[in-house]
Order: sequence, then structure tokens, then C-alpha cells
Amino acid sequence: MTDSVGRVSSRRAIIQGAAAGAVATLLPGTSRAANEPAIGTYPAGSSGDTVFIGITIPRTGTYAVPGEDVLKGYQLAIEHLNAGDPLIRMISPHTSKGVLGKQVTSGVADSGAKPNDAVQNGSRFISQNKAVLITGSVSSAEAVALNKLAQREKVIYLPGISGSNDTTGKDCVRYSFRECFYGQTAAAAIAPVMVKNIGKNKKAAYLVPDYTYGHTVHQSMEQFLKAGGWTTATAQVAPLGAPDYSSYLLNIANSGADVFININFGNDAVQSIKQAQQFGILGKQILSVPYNTPFLARDVGADLMAGVYAATDFWWTLEDRFPLAKQFVAAFEKKFGYKPEWGANAGYMQLAMWADAVERAKSFYPPDIIKAYEAGPEIQSTVGPVRFRGADHQLIRPVIIERGKKKADMKSADDYYEVLEVVPGEGLMQAPDAFGCSLGPAT
Repeated sequence: MTDSVGRVSSRRAIIQGAAAGAVATLLPGTSRAANEPAIGTYPAGSSGDTVFIGITIPRTGTYAVPGEDVLKGYQLAIEHLNAGDPLIRMISPHTSKGVLGKQVTSGVADSGAKPNDAVQNGSRFISQNKAVLITGSVSSAEAVALNKLAQREKVIYLPGISGSNDTTGKDCVRYSFRECFYGQTAAAAIAPVMVKNIGKNKKAAYLVPDYTYGHTVHQSMEQFLKAGGWTTATAQVAPLGAPDYSSYLLNIANSGADVFININFGNDAVQSIKQAQQFGILGKQILSVPYNTPFLARDVGADLMAGVYAATDFWWTLEDRFPLAKQFVAAFEKKFGYKPEWGANAGYMQLAMWADAVERAKSFYPPDIIKAYEAGPEIQSTVGPVRFRGADHQLIRPVIIERGKKKADMKSADDYYEVLEVVPGEGLMQAPDAFGCSLGPAT
């Protein structure tokens, strides 16, 4: 009798367990990963009706202006995710409202573009808010530092702006994915345009910010301009946030260079270009900005940027070529009152593509999300179809080459550049292991 009851009870338990498992697969945010061991902030961070994203971004200091633009891209993306906006659904087709049915909340902290502050912010979001995702950066130094945090804590991190080759090169990690273009792709795209339009066998003078971004962009520009017979007249290395560029610019003015290649970013780019004008450099040397700063033409004045060759991630007039760009520009301008710069587009796309990876994984379990990213499906974006490269977690995406307009040629207050080329990304990228990428484990 006891044995019979035991067998019946056992069969009932099996049936009930199977039914419970079937129900679990229907609940938002649940999947086979529900039985996986805890990792990072999983499952605590996704156990309720909401999930939290921690945003650490420069809001003060030399990179504050582009930082605020990136932040606005995040804010619009979160609003669109929670509402199930049609634009988000073009990028993440399985999204309805929220991510796996959970509303997205967020917190913002100022990094000041300082790696230690960025890591402290990220650590706090992870420990106090159980963040399922950390995002943000303008300085590649903070991006590299957050890469290491993400790998150690097993929480996914998405850089905002990060131009260093190292971010998905020697400092790549399994838990980080980069959307934006970087030194290698910027140089590979812009160098042929410069050689074609300026000429062969020119001498270049570089102004280089003294950290990973500046050094890798400088190295890549020299590499790709060498094919056109270009040489380096001087390379002046200046600290981040330098208040005065006089000594560096004096050396550039006296270098005999034909072209002034300014690799500075943010307010450093603004101030160094204004001071270069005072030194008479811009009247003698052609200016090129291989990694263009959001709002640069606005802040230095259109006429100083007239004729300047620059590479960028996104420019708003791409709305004439790409339907999703048109939707994004319209939505952003309606909410914030200005045309989005490329940082805002990068922020928006990072969160939209993260949502797509989570929806395809059917779980917030980080290793499953990583596998979804690494599968590398084609994703619709504001610059056409793109995909992530599984070997180094770099998005394969085009680079936009633009040239500054004279103020008299501008058709509107935001019409600072003409787009010369949209260069496909596949042919711009180095081999996945060329910069020493070794992703490390997911668990």
C-alpha cells in the first residue's frame, strides 16, 4: 500500500514538475537558464517586474558635452523599449513592451571621464542596484577599466564612445560589446579619401592625447597614410584636459607639415583647434579630424571646420539614405529639440541591440546573452544592416566620411557637414586577433 502510494505520488510530482516547467517557459524573463547557477547579478537582478541599467558617463570635465549627448540616446532608447516603440522593434523584432516583458529602469552617475570614478560607479550599480547591464563611456580609458570590471563581476558592459583599438583588441573581454567605430576603422576609411583629395607624399603633424585612444588612432593613421607616401613631420603628445596647447602647437606650426591631424576629442579638440587658428596653423596646414567630436563644428565655428575631412559614426543627414536613421532623428529631435550627434546614436543603438540579444536568448542569464551576441545575426540599424563579430565583440558597421561646410553653404542651423562616403565596415576591420584580443571565459 505504501509502495503504491509512493509510486503514485512520484508520478504526480513528475507531472506537476513538467507542468511547472512548461509554465515557466511562458513567463517573462524565464527560460532554461532559470535553473542555471547564480552569476553576476543573475538571477536577483531580473527576478522582479523591472530590470536596472547602470549608466556611468562624463557629465563634467573635458568630455562632458559628448557625454550628455550619449546619455540622451540612452534615455530615448529606454523610453522606446518600455513603450515598445516601432523603431526599437525594427532593431529588436521580438520586443513588445520592456525587455522580456520587464520594464527597464536606470540610474546615472558622473564619471568625469576618469577610469577610477567609472569603476566605482559601475561597482555601486552592481552591488546596490543589481544592475543587469552597465553602459557608458566617452574616454577609452574608462571603457577599458569597465571592461575589466564587467569580466570580473560577470555583468555585461556596453561602451558608449570608445575609439581605442584596445577596447576590442588587447583589452577585449567576453562581457563587453562595442557598437562604435574606432581607430583602425576610422583610419582605414579616411586615409584613402585624404590621399585622393589632398594628394600623395604629404607631411602630417599630429596632436595626440596621451592615453590609449590617442595612441592607437595615431598609430592607425600613420599606418594607412603610409600607403599614399605620407610621412610624419611631428607627433605632439599632450595630456588629457590640457588647458594650454601653445608649446605643442608652436612645434606643429614650425614642423613644415602640409596637414594638421588633430586626434583630440571633446573640449580638448575644441580648444586646440581654436588655439591652432591663433597660431596661424589653419591658414597654412589643412586640418583633418580622424575621429570627429560631437558638436565640434558648432563649438569652434563652421568656418574653422569648412573643408575639414573627418570620420564619424553617424550624421543626421543619413536620414536621406536609411529609413531607421530618419525615424531616429525625428524621434530624438522631437524629444530633445536638436539633431542627434553620433554619441546619441551610439547610445541608442547599444541598448536596442542589447534588447535584441536578450530577447533572442529568452533570458537575462549572461552567458546566454553573450551567445546570442556572438551568433552574429544581421541587425537592422540607423546605418543599414550590421552584425557583431563573435571573435572580438566588435560591431561590423560602416564609417561615415564627411567634410565641413562653409557657413554660407549651410542649408540649416545643423547642416555642418556634407557626407562624402559611407564606407562599408567589413573591409575596414583588422583580423580579430591582430590587436591581441583574447575574450576570456563566460563563466
